[in-house]
Amino acid sequence: MSSVNSTGSSHPPTFFLLGIPGLEKEQFWIAFPFCIMYIIALLGNIILLIVIKTESSLHEPMYLFLAMLAFTDLVLSTSVLPKMLAIFWWGSGEIGFISCLVQLFFVHNFTIVESGVLMAMALDRYFAICHPLRYSSILSMPMVAALGSLVLLRGVLMVSPGCFLLRRKAFCQHRVISNSYCENMAVVKLVCEDTRVNAAYGLFVAIIVTGFDIIVIAVSYTMILRAVLKLSSSDAQLKAFNTCVSHIFVILAFYVPALFSTLTHRFGHSIPQQVHILVAHLYMLVPPTLNPIIYGVRTKQLRDKIAVLLQKKGI
Repeated sequence: MSSVNSTGSSHPPTFFLLGIPGLEKEQFWIAFPFCIMYIIALLGNIILLIVIKTESSLHEPMYLFLAMLAFTDLVLSTSVLPKMLAIFWWGSGEIGFISCLVQLFFVHNFTIVESGVLMAMALDRYFAICHPLRYSSILSMPMVAALGSLVLLRGVLMVSPGCFLLRRKAFCQHRVISNSYCENMAVVKLVCEDTRVNAAYGLFVAIIVTGFDIIVIAVSYTMILRAVLKLSSSDAQLKAFNTCVSHIFVILAFYVPALFSTLTHRFGHSIPQQVHILVAHLYMLVPPTLNPIIYGVRTKQLRDKIAVLLQKKGI
């Protein structure tokens, strides 16, 4: 039964999220490691936010950007995981059309936001290492707030048109989405009209956003590497390298599966659907799980503050 909106387009009142096609029996067990990762992501990122908020000594650009990253990871993983677990454990795959668009908006918006925050963190390290004397004046608190606001606004402005395009399309009676969450191209495939504009816009956003952010990150770390190699002290070189290695690992954990997922949706028709969907899940889960662990373990100042907080709580 389709509903018709004021624009004349029609859509089914609900979609059905299939989960991982071909792995319907295995989904029940796959959900357990996913659930464990989600719990780690929740606890780790919440602890990071609490520590950064309560410790005034951590109210510096690097840690404020890290707080933005932790908040983004919380929203991104929570947009997907609860519904995904309900599908895997109880077969509760039905989702309303508007709820599907809302989930799609949050997933893609905060994916773009995370990319922007990683770019901002790369710029932060560049100014801290390459221009230490001007660091505090360049990355002042108003500038950090402005960067965070621009990153969020960019995500909203980039994703909203795609959602409005889908809202105005007529959908076929087939309402099964071969995924465990509402991903843009998976929903576009259910449209009965010409979807070239939708597909082109989605690819445009992916290339523009990811391409711009990766270029800025690559240039920043190239300049950082050049500056580090010029340092006379081996201890200073090691300290700078240690800081950058953490960031680079986080960047790779996010961008590699994200780019794989985006490109295989459009060009990787020979890749099994199960592989594509599992990789798509990885960039929803792996970065939110690993980020607080990597930064909490490798950043001494943050590690010490977390240890103090856990001691106070008797953990």
